[in-house]
Amino acid sequence: KRISNAASRAPFIMKYCSICGEEVILKIPEDDTRERFVCISCETIHYQNPNVVAGCIPAWNDQVLLCRRSIEPRYGLWTLPAGFMEMGETSTEAALRETLEEANARVEIQGLYVVINLPQVNQVYMMFRARLLDLDFRPGAESLETALYSEAEIPWDELAFRTIRHTLEFYFDDRRKGNFPLHFGDIIRKNDRYFYHTGPGT
Repeated sequence: KRISNAASRAPFIMKYCSICGEEVILKIPEDDTRERFVCISCETIHYQNPNVVAGCIPAWNDQVLLCRRSIEPRYGLWTLPAGFMEMGETSTEAALRETLEEANARVEIQGLYVVINLPQVNQVYMMFRARLLDLDFRPGAESLETALYSEAEIPWDELAFRTIRHTLEFYFDDRRKGNFPLHFGDIIRKNDRYFYHTGPGT
């Protein structure tokens, strides 16, 4: 079986075809420009695409709701409620579901606020501004605790992901300005360091 260096850039490595069970190889199919896993028997092309993470910033006056993770990665660190979209749901439905699952919180989505591409891990983050409908929240199965924080109280050194830090920085800065534009950009890894690059039009 031929596996090229491109395999290391794939979301996951395939060994066998999910259609017929035969081996797959990595090659560029006809009329394509990228290497794909292709079955040596039935010739099924197995396309792999980035995962979408949807979540929100549940706000209550000058505070936002954070969750402390009870799962890996980043066990014990703080995050906004967010997670992978499921099949058959919209991005807003995913954000609502994740907020309910992780914080047992009910929110009203107010609009798309942050889109961040993470090509090195094949993910796209979509974060929405949201308003908490009440204060009846509590930790879900994936959270150790949940709490409301003002900007000064945010545990900045204990945030789980760079996407969450950028989202919160944007949010509190825009809140002071009284205007919430869409933020669009990329987090790129260079020489073992990560850099945020603003996208076009933002």
